[in-house]
Amino acid sequence: MTAVATVPTARPQRVPTPRVYRFELVKLVSQWRARLLMLACWTAPGLFTAAVAQQDVLPSDTLFGRWMHATGWAGPLVVLGFAGSWALPLLTSVVAGDVFAAEDRLGTWRHLLVTVRSPRRIFVAKALASATVLVLLVMGLALSSTAGGLAAVGDEPLVGVDGHLLASSDAASAVFLSWACALAPTLALAALGLLGSVLLGRSPMGLLVPALSAVAMQLAQMLPLPVPLRLALPGYAFVSWNGLFADPARLDELLISVAVSLVWAAVATAAAYLIFLRRDFTNGAEDGVGRRTLTLGVLPLAGLLALTTAAVAVAAPLEDGGGNGVTQAKVQHDVSTVFAHLYRLQTEQLHRPAVTEADLKVSTACDRGDGQVEPEGPGNDWRCTVTWHLPGAPAPGTAVYQLNITSDGRVTADGDGPKEVNGYFLVHTPTGDAPNPLWQFDAQIELLATS
Repeated sequence: MTAVATVPTARPQRVPTPRVYRFELVKLVSQWRARLLMLACWTAPGLFTAAVAQQDVLPSDTLFGRWMHATGWAGPLVVLGFAGSWALPLLTSVVAGDVFAAEDRLGTWRHLLVTVRSPRRIFVAKALASATVLVLLVMGLALSSTAGGLAAVGDEPLVGVDGHLLASSDAASAVFLSWACALAPTLALAALGLLGSVLLGRSPMGLLVPALSAVAMQLAQMLPLPVPLRLALPGYAFVSWNGLFADPARLDELLISVAVSLVWAAVATAAAYLIFLRRDFTNGAEDGVGRRTLTLGVLPLAGLLALTTAAVAVAAPLEDGGGNGVTQAKVQHDVSTVFAHLYRLQTEQLHRPAVTEADLKVSTACDRGDGQVEPEGPGNDWRCTVTWHLPGAPAPGTAVYQLNITSDGRVTADGDGPKEVNGYFLVHTPTGDAPNPLWQFDAQIELLATS
């Protein structure tokens, strides 16, 4: 008898994760909508900031919008405010909200699983590919808007949220750090998009999960929520970056909101991962939608919201019993600080003798509703009288402002006289007319307890 030689069969090897990641990244970037978004993010913000800087009417309802004629560093901050409300939620919907559902609609799961032989690697590759594309899109928004602003206006100092003047180098670092912080809530929305794409299967409704989540969080931020609940929502990181433009920088709210966003991103991604591994890919009708998957997707996020709210409430106490973070003392302090800084700026414009904040001794008295409303909380019925002293002047100066304070602590002050201080939009300087910094100004109240 002759022995029959047996040829050993080679066991199929699993495709390594970096290779799967490159494949998913190329597949995602090759889509026409991804290329269109990439082109728009790297060109449209620059054109927008350059065009707006040449207009007579500025977006003064947006933080830093009134300074777009003064410095090119205001443009990327205006774009960041718009992007946090609308652009970034839409980008995450398009990039991450359909990354798994597309395979269900095309029926390509079996082919992909046979090729890669690891659902875990597929999930990691898809998640990393979508995160990479989102980072590139955010970089395009930041760099394009900065280039457009600097090209149209120039590298000039920027007025911060407390009225102090940031040098060009300080403004540049704060601007790019603000955009870097915006990545945290963007990744949180992307993780919600991954979760929605896994939960809803072939339904295109997964595209709406990040956008609807962002809209819901924006509506919540407009309500007089307790500050711990406000900071426990990942969308607050799209607002708290303004603390970088104060002196000293207000980092408490920013660090808390960024940490909360990253925790949300981790929990939502983990939930999507666990649900994805439970999928039955042998059944073509299986979408992954069911009571168990909905429970695994919704309950962890609800529990996370409750847990982070409690953690913020314990770690960051408030000064007022109402929990809204807006008190009379804070309003008076911030209005005095901003007015003192901007008064010095107006003094330089008019070529008057220089003064310091210590010389001015600015004080402010504020009330609501002509004293008929408790002076705390957001509202548009705040009224403040600012008093200051000039060295050698026989009497102090006074100015009146009408204030609108939103739930997130933003203050818009509108001058109500005297006309030579804050009554006109322009001031007459020796070199010509210039915008009056005391006519209207913005401020940002720190909602957490201040030292």
